Amino acid sequence: MADTTATATTIDVDGRPIAVRHRPGRAPGVVWLGGYRSDMLGTKAEAIDAWAAETCRASTRHDYSGHGESGGRFVDGTISRWLAESLAVFRRFTHGPQILVGSSMGAWIALRMVQELRRAGEGDRLAGLLLLAPAPDFTVELMEPQLTAEQKAALQRDGRFEEVSEYSPEPNVYTRALFEDGRANRVLDGIIDTHCPVHILQGMADPDVPHTHAMRLVEHLPADDVTLSLIRDGDHRLSRPQDIAMILRSLEGLVEGAGG
Repeated sequence: MADTTATATTIDVDGRPIAVRHRPGRAPGVVWLGGYRSDMLGTKAEAIDAWAAETCRASTRHDYSGHGESGGRFVDGTISRWLAESLAVFRRFTHGPQILVGSSMGAWIALRMVQELRRAGEGDRLAGLLLLAPAPDFTVELMEPQLTAEQKAALQRDGRFEEVSEYSPEPNVYTRALFEDGRANRVLDGIIDTHCPVHILQGMADPDVPHTHAMRLVEHLPADDVTLSLIRDGDHRLSRPQDIAMILRSLEGLVEGAGG
């Protein structure tokens, strides 16, 4: 029987304390990658960790710098910075094949992790990807075309702008550095070779990421075993009981496909 105790700890990544919760267990393990301004104690992350405990499967999750229990300033965050932290956690805490579960921005991080791990000769560590309301390249593809003249002026003048968040009492903050770094981390500009199964869950009632964005992502994954499941009344959170049930079924399918 695997140890079902999730260990809470902190590691240093380039001077930033990154909070991690790791549960040892069977392979393939599951690595959670949260969204923009989300943390590792959210509904989906907790549900997946509970599933891992029940099935004695390894589970790893962390908060990006400026998020949740981790240190650092949120306004200093970029895709490159959060990617480096995610890779550090992956390499420090996981062993053997892993399934990356990326939610919203976390799906972008997951896809960049695939590229970096394959570049480093560690591609065999990837057993599958589960992408939830994926938002790869969201700064370039989804936000920049919608920026108002006032927001563009604020980015140039102040290096940032704020907007009301539907998910938090605190406003969302977007920086010029985030947009510039986002362009350097684009994945929808060529073929994405994951060499592992990919399952995408996307709500058709998502106000933040249109389902056509998920369909476009599929076009960049032509060489892989890709499944796209559209949830007609699903929103961006995908946190309703029926959504969680679908997420866990999809995860179980990836685990079975990996021989776990």
